[in-house]
Amino acid sequence: MSNNPMKNLFFHSLRSKQTLVTVASLLLFLAVVSFVLFEGTKKTVALTVNGEQQEILTHANTVGELLKQHDIVVANEDFLQPSVNTSIKNNLAIEWEQARQIEITVDGEIQTINTTEHLVSEILAKANVQVNEHDAITPAADAEVGPNNKIAIEKAFEVTLLDGKEEKKVWSTSTTVADFLKQSNIQLNEFDRVERQMDEMIIPDSVIKVVRVEKVTDVVEEATNFAVETKKDDSLLKGKEKVVQAGEKGTVSRTYDVIKENGVEVSRNVISEKVTKEPTKKVVAVGTKVVTASVSRGASDAASEGNEFYVTATAYTAYCNGCSGVTTTGINLKSNPDVKVIAVDPKVIPLGSKVWVEGYGYAVAGDTGGAIKGKKIDLFMPSKSKAYDFGRKKVRVKVLN
Repeated sequence: MSNNPMKNLFFHSLRSKQTLVTVASLLLFLAVVSFVLFEGTKKTVALTVNGEQQEILTHANTVGELLKQHDIVVANEDFLQPSVNTSIKNNLAIEWEQARQIEITVDGEIQTINTTEHLVSEILAKANVQVNEHDAITPAADAEVGPNNKIAIEKAFEVTLLDGKEEKKVWSTSTTVADFLKQSNIQLNEFDRVERQMDEMIIPDSVIKVVRVEKVTDVVEEATNFAVETKKDDSLLKGKEKVVQAGEKGTVSRTYDVIKENGVEVSRNVISEKVTKEPTKKVVAVGTKVVTASVSRGASDAASEGNEFYVTATAYTAYCNGCSGVTTTGINLKSNPDVKVIAVDPKVIPLGSKVWVEGYGYAVAGDTGGAIKGKKIDLFMPSKSKAYDFGRKKVRVKVLN
């Protein structure tokens, strides 16, 4: 009797365990079925985040719900396709790219922009930054922004370049003269110079002048003047000259150092010379004969000898405009105001001749004049008043010798 209760208790415990296992298995089965059913109702979506694509399963109803589930906050500058309100469909492709902050520096002034653009030109267009073909842009306009997210721009300006004889306008972003010349591919030769300091800053409308300097050697055959030797000759009237020996120029070969600036010669220095032909000196005889102006002959003598004819007579003084006071034959009229001298045309009355002039008396033909041609004479008077009083007259003249 005592063994039956123990046996009943064992079988009762075994049936309880089997029930628990059955319940657990059923719950597990239901959980698996539920999970499979839950997962099976998810939609497959291709999500690309900042260029990296992944495939996900979701029960989200809209693109916005899906992104929120993945802690993605969409800013206004971000790129999202399709929009947040788009319904989720199976195999939907969603692309989201977060905007980057780009730093743009224009001639030292900085501005920033948030954008998903990659090309420099597209970023500048979106930022309303105007550039032209001459501006220096780093990175280049057709390149992508680098990892530092920075764009640097140097605005170009016009500079006047005077290169030798050539003048032109050049666009430049240079800051110094040296940098400008390098940027403009200006090569300087050994003697060329720039008329500004190389480290000088340039600004819009600056003028950069490059002087092209050329040093050359020039050999020239040149004439040399002859010397003039004078000899006194007492057979010639004083003031008269006679060429005894004609002079002839010589020649010399000279070698020059010549400097030209922009094609124009600015200096010429002799470095050597060689005489190729000696000059012949000119010899001139200078008259020393002085004619005495005093005449002490009577009027009766004048009537008896010499060539007699009529001339037109005027008067002059030693102080007329352009007069030196010394006659062609060397008579100093200022020192001898009472001397009787007439100016003549030597072809009519030879210089040095003694003459008698009606109304004037005895005189010497000791002077000439530019207006005294033919049968004209000019009478020397000691004062301007006497010269004016004489005026112009027709007088008789006799050449005595």
